Amino acid sequence: MTDPRLKSERIRVLIAEDQTLIREGLATLLAQQNDDFEIVGAAADGEQAIEFARRYRPDVVLMDLQMPRADGVTATQRILREFPETGIVVLTTFETNELIFEAVSAGAKAYLLKDSRIDEIAATIRTVANGQSALSPGVAAKILEEFKRLRPRHAPASAPLRGDLTARENEILKLIVEGKSNGEIGAQLHLAEGTIKNYVSTILEKCGAKNRTELAIWAVK
Repeated sequence: MTDPRLKSERIRVLIAEDQTLIREGLATLLAQQNDDFEIVGAAADGEQAIEFARRYRPDVVLMDLQMPRADGVTATQRILREFPETGIVVLTTFETNELIFEAVSAGAKAYLLKDSRIDEIAATIRTVANGQSALSPGVAAKILEEFKRLRPRHAPASAPLRGDLTARENEILKLIVEGKSNGEIGAQLHLAEGTIKNYVSTILEKCGAKNRTELAIWAVK
């Protein structure tokens, strides 16, 4: 069977949104953005989003969180289980730490609010289509806050070691997962904050993570 993505060089976008007006409005506005988007489907609920993902193999899914039949987090998990190369951009009215954490932990590469400008949404879709994450500093901060809240309850006795990291890098990774800043890590390990910053950059590169939030989530998966 021919991969449907081979039929177009444009970014293939699936919209998953239960509100008809928003769903149709997004499709219209994105189609007008520099002619680089192809709207392959518009799903009215989570189950339909999963079905359309199988049928159309989109590059990016613009995913609402609160939908009937299957919510956005569940739909994200199920789509990525079958098509891990698909980029998920959450677009929602909800900005709670817990929801953001759940969505990104499920595999979403970006998290936007529905009052975002269309050019911001379009730019985020392009970034995610290129295989990158697009988490704003505000969203990253909320995720780390939630990480700090959850880790004491769920943290193992020691963080799992990563074979491609040195002992010192694994030690710093463990402290990143605990939500500590570079300054806090430096003080605990008796190292300069600049030294910690260099270590973090090396760890990010080795782990293929874009930022500390991605790194923390990656480390505990």
